[in-house]
Amino acid sequence: SFIQIHYIFCNIYILIKMMMVTKSLQLVVLLVCCLTIITIECANVKQNPNIYSVNPTIVHSAVSKGAVCLDGSPPAYYFEPGFGDGAENWIVHLSGGAWCMNVTDCQRRTEGSNGSSKKMGQLDFQGIHSKNDSQNPDFYNWNKVVVAYCDGGSFIGDSEYIDPTNDSTKNLQFRGQKIFYAVLEEVLEKGLKNAKNAILAGSSAGGYPAILYCDYFRDSLPIKSRVKCLVDSGYFVHFKNPVLERFWSWRYGGVAALQGAAKTLPKSCTSKMKAELCLYAENIQEYTKTPFFLYMSAFDNIETQYTLGDEKYTTIDEGLGSASLNASLREMRSVFLNAIPKGNDPKHRGVFIDAMHHHTSLMSRWAFEVALEINNVSAPIAFADWYFDRKYRYLIDEIHTMPVKNTFKNVTYVH
Repeated sequence: SFIQIHYIFCNIYILIKMMMVTKSLQLVVLLVCCLTIITIECANVKQNPNIYSVNPTIVHSAVSKGAVCLDGSPPAYYFEPGFGDGAENWIVHLSGGAWCMNVTDCQRRTEGSNGSSKKMGQLDFQGIHSKNDSQNPDFYNWNKVVVAYCDGGSFIGDSEYIDPTNDSTKNLQFRGQKIFYAVLEEVLEKGLKNAKNAILAGSSAGGYPAILYCDYFRDSLPIKSRVKCLVDSGYFVHFKNPVLERFWSWRYGGVAALQGAAKTLPKSCTSKMKAELCLYAENIQEYTKTPFFLYMSAFDNIETQYTLGDEKYTTIDEGLGSASLNASLREMRSVFLNAIPKGNDPKHRGVFIDAMHHHTSLMSRWAFEVALEINNVSAPIAFADWYFDRKYRYLIDEIHTMPVKNTFKNVTYVH
């Protein structure tokens, strides 16, 4: 402990002082003692089990494979090793960060961490990545990997933009698919290839690829491994109502064109419909054989914001919507519940669908003290029961047919 360390160094100092040495040497020893104590205390603060900072690991070797961020810099991931009986278990978590739909938007991203590894700093690990065994008992000591999001297109792309009118404009690289493969290859060599238990998770824009690559992830690991996937607030749906769909058509149309989705997405889907329609999770999940669990609000606040407009956010959150707005919200809920996997096979398709007006939960709402509940079952327990085959949970909040106010503002993890 700190007190014991302090006691030892003080005794050392007293012993040296008693010796016939110069005052200069005494001062040097005292300074070393103080710096050592400060360093130890800083390390103790950094190892807070609830939230701790992790440095990025840059995958320089990925560049030769064409796996690069929007600006051409190498991709990156954040890694915290497991320990104890969790040392052979892994969570690989695909980050979110919305999408860029046009060249101007994507070029703007290259100025920050969502488009360049040159801009990436430390990432706070918390929630499902917490090391607190009382708040995260099932996963606290697992190996944890968070794949940095710098491609702007949900890890699906393999294309390039070259400005034909301006030689000075830097080319944009849309290589999300190659980023996923390259990072996974490196993490497999770190020990993932020998995992006993493994989860491919994804939040927000990272949720869709958690379904898309779920089978590939499963096939990369030993057949005896328990491998399942977790989708956190990334199941955005296609509305037949053109008023509700208008912003999503524009958004996914732009993403599909820039990222070359017609070439990279499964032919089982693109042979039946336009590539942008294959960006909706409902249209690709049926081809995924590996079990996955969906955790999302029926009134996800990014879904409502992107569908109904930014200006409606506060009105919805405060429950002050007009009759027409409330009717749209009920329609959105109905379409969403009809689009998610049905409950007839919860072993392969588990769900936890709440009604709070919020977005993403793995980083911000996983601790028991802030976790949401349905039928007296918290989301972390529901998922862990399902993952470990203890009980196959399929939970939907059927009581609240309108949004419940977001009582816990997410300030540490953005979409």
